[in-house]
Amino acid sequence: MKACPNVKINVGLHVLRKRPDGYHDLETLFLPIFDIHDELEIEEAGEFSFDGEGVTWENDLTVQAYRLLKADFDLPPVVIRLAKRAPVGAGLGGGSSDAAFALMMLDSIFGLGLGQERLAAYAARLGSDCAFFIYNRPMVGRGRGEILSEFPLDLSPYRIQVEVPSGVSVSTREAYGGIVPLERLTPIEDILSLPLPQWRGLLVNDFEPQVFALHPELAAIKERFYASGALYAAMSGSGSAIYGIFEK
Repeated sequence: MKACPNVKINVGLHVLRKRPDGYHDLETLFLPIFDIHDELEIEEAGEFSFDGEGVTWENDLTVQAYRLLKADFDLPPVVIRLAKRAPVGAGLGGGSSDAAFALMMLDSIFGLGLGQERLAAYAARLGSDCAFFIYNRPMVGRGRGEILSEFPLDLSPYRIQVEVPSGVSVSTREAYGGIVPLERLTPIEDILSLPLPQWRGLLVNDFEPQVFALHPELAAIKERFYASGALYAAMSGSGSAIYGIFEK
């Protein structure tokens, strides 16, 4: 079975509070971007193997997804072939998408009959934004990103341009280094319900001040998008991808 795990962008990313477990409570809108994707193939085999183009199996989330299901189900060995096409470490969730697609593919190949809710529960154990990719439609994420609710956002009148500058990688630790959580009185859904041109200044990514101070070239891309007519532009996740939303 073959699939093309797509990436996502974060439309708004509000860091609300630090949790006792060391994580932060967030609110964001996950939006799938289908024209940026990896290539994943899984099939039953005589023995387990992993063929990852540009990645190693020890830490790959597709391998972890297989092991997670194998712990609960009598799965035979498989071969996993993964070709990374989406930018890595750019705040686009490529690895999380690979893991979620691997879960769905294994469910389909071996007829586990898990359904979306159980698959999402497994995915949430692999990463904070993994569960989103089980649904792969616009959804508001809360908690660490694993508490999801569907949000009817239609961006069909617009085009989304994503740019990832070469040579810029932002670590999660780096992004959280200067973050100051801020409780919001206005739920993110209320801002998203406004006309898109009104999002600017209201819908923010709280990681931008810290990351832009370290990597001013990212701020320059955002400003270039606005200068070229973007109605809204922002960084995705903790960077380094910047996107702009333009009228078609």
